[in-house]
This record gives sequence, C-alpha cells and structure tokens, in this order.
Amino acid sequence: MIVSYECTFFIPAVHSLKAKRSIVQRMVQRARQRYNVSVSEVDFQDVWQRATIAVVAVSETKAVAEREVERVLALFESEVEWELTELVKDYF
Repeated sequence: MIVSYECTFFIPAVHSLKAKRSIVQRMVQRARQRYNVSVSEVDFQDVWQRATIAVVAVSETKAVAEREVERVLALFESEVEWELTELVKDYF
C-alpha cells in the first residue's frame, strides 16, 4: 500500500526565498531522519511564503503506511513558523 500526502503551508514571517528554504529544508530533513518516509518539496519553490511538501510511505498495509505519514504531519503541524493551509491524501 502506498500512502501519499501533499501538504501546503503558508509561511507568514519569511521575506525571502532563502528564509523559506531554510525552514522547509529543516523540516524535510527532520522528517527523513525520524520516520520511514520519502519527503520532498514539490510546488511553490519560487514563491517565498508558500510551500507544498509531499510525504509518501510504502508498507504492506494501509494502516501502517498511514500511521507513518500521520506522524510526519504531526511533526509539520508542530512547527510554529508555518501553518497548514491544504492537505491532499492519496492511496495507491
């Protein structure tokens, strides 16, 4: 089972691409190090107050893959520098 989440964030306090990328890269690295998932910024790379990050987990069962992706989502939501504005879930 493959579970994929696309999370779109608004980052109000940044005023440059460099500041945005710092936040996004830090969170992507944390997710990769802590959880068994693939994580990548997939949209709005050239927009300084928005980011879309895809998180994908593969497992034998939907429940295990979804639990892993939900943990990453909880990590992302704990970051005070951005707010989740959109979440798209896909299952394959």
